[in-house]
Amino acid sequence: MAASEQTTAAMKRRHKARYVPGQQAKRPRGGGGGGPRQLELGMQGILITCNMNERKCVGEAYSLLNEYGDLLYGPEKFTDQDGRLSGSEEEEDDVEAALKKEVDQIRTSTEQKLRRFQSVESGANNVVFIRTLGVEPENLVHHILKDLHTTKKKKTRVILRMLPISGTCKAFVEDMKKYSEIFFEPWFKAPNKGTFQIVYKARNNSHMSREEVIKELAGIVGSLNPENKVDLNNPQYTIVVEIIKNVCCLSVVRDYVLFRKYNLQEVVKSNKEELVQQNLLSASQEEKLKEIKLAEEDSKEVKPEDKGQSEEESKPNESDSQQA
Repeated sequence: MAASEQTTAAMKRRHKARYVPGQQAKRPRGGGGGGPRQLELGMQGILITCNMNERKCVGEAYSLLNEYGDLLYGPEKFTDQDGRLSGSEEEEDDVEAALKKEVDQIRTSTEQKLRRFQSVESGANNVVFIRTLGVEPENLVHHILKDLHTTKKKKTRVILRMLPISGTCKAFVEDMKKYSEIFFEPWFKAPNKGTFQIVYKARNNSHMSREEVIKELAGIVGSLNPENKVDLNNPQYTIVVEIIKNVCCLSVVRDYVLFRKYNLQEVVKSNKEELVQQNLLSASQEEKLKEIKLAEEDSKEVKPEDKGQSEEESKPNESDSQQA
């Protein structure tokens, strides 16, 4: 009787444990036929920053990317594997060709399970990573920003910046150097050349040195073609380096300055708003210049005769001192 009671009590404890938040099993990060669920090496995609609302950011990203993805690449197609396997297989005379056809169909059906855009865990707060398949991230994001810059039509609320990521490697200097030597070739290897700058951001990573990374990557660009020159004001190309934990995300983008550092909120501002901001800035600069000018005038040396008079006036009167 005692043994049965102990067994019943143990079963109840196990049953209750399922509802304790701290003891719930974690969901697996990958699998399920939809590909990996976290940012990892070998991925291409789009890194998106937002303001505290990642779930809404993902929804906005899907809407925006699907809209422009359909325009550039056509609607996303899904095929029925069973329908594709059926048909003229019985009419196939060549067994080897039939086998090859079936293998191709299976491979295609597997690829169809992966969506064109898929959100994965980035590994940092307020950062969303959308993995892409069959899409050139740089061209897609540049097309989006160009359209928003031209139309000035605001299409997002919580998305801040949208950065294409064309390559990933381990976030260690030696790995980054080895990877970049090949990655940079389409833009900077002779006879290709251009002016460039490097923008660097690290999240949840403390072992990387910003100065060292920029120095090494700039050296690689220079070694590919000595005519590549640094331009921090208006470069042709901007090398984007985004490090999250132990993954380094790389891309080379155009019009980084024109498109307000790829900020979707800034790029849609009208010319009038920009002029107002410029006027406010110039006004504040004028006020600062006036303050500096007044300070310089006040700090000018006093004339010798004035100085003598001021010294005499500052001396105490003998009679006054005696009276005191």
